[in-house]
Amino acid sequence: MPNEKSAPATTPRRSSPRAREAARIDEIFARLEAADPHPKGELEHVNIFTLLVAVVLSAQATDVGVNKATRELFKVADTPQKMAALGEERLKDYIKTIGLYPTKAKNVIALSRQLIERHGAEVPCDREALEALPGVGRKTANVVLNIAFHVPVIAVDTHIFRLSNRLPLAAGKTVEQVEAGLEKIVPERFKLHAHHWLILHGRYVCKARRPECERCIIADLCRFAGKTI
Repeated sequence: MPNEKSAPATTPRRSSPRAREAARIDEIFARLEAADPHPKGELEHVNIFTLLVAVVLSAQATDVGVNKATRELFKVADTPQKMAALGEERLKDYIKTIGLYPTKAKNVIALSRQLIERHGAEVPCDREALEALPGVGRKTANVVLNIAFHVPVIAVDTHIFRLSNRLPLAAGKTVEQVEAGLEKIVPERFKLHAHHWLILHGRYVCKARRPECERCIIADLCRFAGKTI
């Protein structure tokens, strides 16, 4: 029998840089999910309205500090009607330990009245309507949409901004650039909780002054030049 010609050897196809980067990002979020499948925000609240108020108060303040102030506040004012009735001066007494409290008190009373007048005392599930409320910017709106209404959006705070540029995930010079970048590259199945995973990782592991790389579950996937290991 004539010798059959052997099939030509095939060279394994190399994945593209884009595919390798997508796989790295997927693995980052897969590990964060495995470590904390059901992440939650750390601002204490009893309903959607108090969540909104807590997020407004958290601007340039810590969640711990906000929680200390709102535990007593929300016992007496957990609805827009009760908050509006409380009034600006009495509200200040509850939140005076929080930075920028005079402005925040003014905004919380104003947004409470606006919710009553324009939204039937309900927090709207709409970005435009949320951002029209006094003291509510894009980040606050995103947090409320994500936590209260389970919308898969990413609210970029200082921790996410740092982490996204440091790993990197989506590098950017502004919060808007980082948010847009993350929206593009975070796999859909991780988007709902991506906000919390990144905040918690940035708050407790990938810290600003000294990242604790020795206990980081994604250290081998990180390209930060200042890694501590």
